[in-house]
Amino acid sequence: MTSAAPPACRLYLITPPGIDDLVAFGRDLAHALDAGDVAALQIRLKGVDDAIIAAATDVLAPIAQARGVAVIMNDRPDLAARLGCDGVHVGQSDASCAEARRIVGAQATVGVTCHDSRHLAMEAAEAGADYVAFGAFFPTTTKEITAARPDLEILKVWQETMQIPCVAIGGITADNVHLVAEAGADFAAVCAGVWAYPQGPAEAVQALNAAIARGLAARAATV
Repeated sequence: MTSAAPPACRLYLITPPGIDDLVAFGRDLAHALDAGDVAALQIRLKGVDDAIIAAATDVLAPIAQARGVAVIMNDRPDLAARLGCDGVHVGQSDASCAEARRIVGAQATVGVTCHDSRHLAMEAAEAGADYVAFGAFFPTTTKEITAARPDLEILKVWQETMQIPCVAIGGITADNVHLVAEAGADFAAVCAGVWAYPQGPAEAVQALNAAIARGLAARAATV
């Protein structure tokens, strides 16, 4: 009897916290998205005016959406709705899942940060989140350091018990993404692992997808 194939794990890109040259970054983004499978792009620009976020979204969203890549706004459901994003990602100190859903509408994607807590993730799922995010799994300089450092086992347990997809985040690179794919992540969120990759963002997407495939193969071998 053949076991069911494990669920796929796809890339979820996050923009750098600051973008100095939108035109150049847009070219890098297009090359990265053309290099391999990417499910989503989160626009995450911290500590800047709304006008700067809007300008970045106006440039980057069409590049992603033309390639079938969902555009997710970080923190701000109001901007997600106003700027034509496909969804919003909210943290525990941002708008609630219910409030985000009210603002972006029933058809948009709502994701919720849950750190290392299955309890928070289950609450988000019950509130109607489309995905939950666990992390940081590995050391990262992109996000503020928190006490949350879940074990990979949380991905395995979530995958085996819940239907809502889970995103692994925090310090994920081509060298370790196979671990979260093997553990059961539906999506691997990557920031510096793409934009700071020595050979360039396009090569990073290729390397990440190849590593994800290895992780999924290892997972399949244990099913």
